[in-house]
This record gives sequence, structure tokens and C-alpha cells, in this order.
Amino acid sequence: MAREKCLIKKEDKVKVITGKDSGKIGKILKIDNKTKRIVVEKINLVKKHMKPNAQNRQGGIIEKEAPIHRSNIMLMCNKCMTPVRIKMQILDDGKKIRMCSKCNEPIDA
Repeated sequence: MAREKCLIKKEDKVKVITGKDSGKIGKILKIDNKTKRIVVEKINLVKKHMKPNAQNRQGGIIEKEAPIHRSNIMLMCNKCMTPVRIKMQILDDGKKIRMCSKCNEPIDA
């Protein structure tokens, strides 16, 4: 079984397209390619009950980001500021870069 490639990387700006947080924009914090889930900053916040421990002396209810499926987000283009699909382009020196499919601008700096 071949694994499909994820063209989204850590620190990319993405927009949620479905679910309770649809329309929100955030930065990718963590990617899990095995389960195809992504943790996005300030998206899909859940409340977690914590016991007091060394890091959290008081305990109580904390809010943290839960992972969402990668099919529910789209990468934001830096130039046209819209959610876009990604296409790959091979440069003359053989290097692959990600391109915006709408405005043909390179996404990688």
C-alpha cells in the first residue's frame, strides 16, 4: 500500500474548510503522517481535566489543540491570501518547489 504524500509542512499557514472551526486561519504545530492528522494553532480547542503535577501545580481544566484530519484544511497562499491547492514544479537545478495553483507564485521562500 503506497502512502500518499502530504504537501503541507510545519509552520505553514492554513485555513480550516470544514467542521466547527471552518473559516479560521492558523499555523501548523504538528503533523502526524501515519494517522493523517494535523494540529493547528488555536483550532479545534478541547477542554482537558488535569491533575496537579510538577508542570501544572494547581491542576484544573486546561484548553489544548486537538488534531484534525488533513482533508479539512487548505494551505493559504502568501500573495493572493486565499486557500489554494498546491502544485509541484521542478526548477532548472533539479530542486522541487511548491507553487500556488492560482497565482503561480512559489510558496517556499
